[in-house]
Amino acid sequence: MKLQILGTGCPRCKQLLANVEQAVAGTDGAEIEKVEDIKEIMKFRLLATPALVVDGVVKAAGRVLSPDEIKKLLGK
Repeated sequence: MKLQILGTGCPRCKQLLANVEQAVAGTDGAEIEKVEDIKEIMKFRLLATPALVVDGVVKAAGRVLSPDEIKKLLGK
């Protein structure tokens, strides 16, 4: 499973990254990537960041998901 956090490095983006790391802690096979390049972010056609992308599909954008919300999205 590949998880991407899209954002330019603002505090909300950093918080989403921390929440994703907390949500997948102790699980195997989760690859986490922080994407800060504007050109890469634009490929997802987002209106707002931060965003969470799971295996190439945008699951949430414009808000910081809690670790519990992330776990539910991932079926954990």
